[in-house]
Amino acid sequence: MSIDPEIAPQPKRLVWQEATVVAITIATPRVKIFRLRPVAWQGFTAGQHVDLRLTAPDGYQAERSYSIGSAPDRSGEIDLVIDLIDDGEVSPFFHAVVEIGDTIEMRGPIGGHFIWRAEDGGPLLLVAGGSGLVPLMSMLRYRSDAAPDIPAALVLSARREGEMIWREELLSRDRDEAGFHLFATVTRDVPATPGIHHGRVNAGLIASALARLPAPPKTIFICGATPFVDAAADLALAAGIPFERIRTERYGG
Repeated sequence: MSIDPEIAPQPKRLVWQEATVVAITIATPRVKIFRLRPVAWQGFTAGQHVDLRLTAPDGYQAERSYSIGSAPDRSGEIDLVIDLIDDGEVSPFFHAVVEIGDTIEMRGPIGGHFIWRAEDGGPLLLVAGGSGLVPLMSMLRYRSDAAPDIPAALVLSARREGEMIWREELLSRDRDEAGFHLFATVTRDVPATPGIHHGRVNAGLIASALARLPAPPKTIFICGATPFVDAAADLALAAGIPFERIRTERYGG
């Protein structure tokens, strides 16, 4: 595996380190984006994630994994998207307590299967449910910077249009990037934006995305909650995508 050592080397050993919160963005009513600057950061590959750890005064610790949404670069900073889970141990703390300047325990990057590099080629078909968009957004941003000639299509499902993370950026990329096509759908309301569909991801939406690619996808990445991933993978197989080209990543809930 050939990886630019200045962009995304794999660490020899995962160790906990401090990361400073340098920016917080409200993405949707229940999603915040936290930009972190780790003390010692050696880069990552699009699609990877990190672990965060919180330690209570009594010593109790809670850990959660979060995908990186920013593109691999040399800034030394990463964007993590944290969806508020009301009964969660970690996300409520981030949403209610964490402020710019705070330090958080972090380790990573982690993951070697659900990743994409420019030399891996394309075309790419990306399928995301809700916050499953995050690692795929890292891939899309990296593709735009490093390999804009590689065709890519994104099928995205959200409950409501207002809950679509990076909605404006995705619509802009769909409009301005010749090699990228967005197929977005919402399941719980009628979208106000022309071109955004209503309903669940189905065979027709997958077929429309495949039709916009100049050749069958070399890889299809699917990310979301387990039921969504299972359904999307079945749709991909039914559309004729070979099993070995499908990569999936799931989150609980």
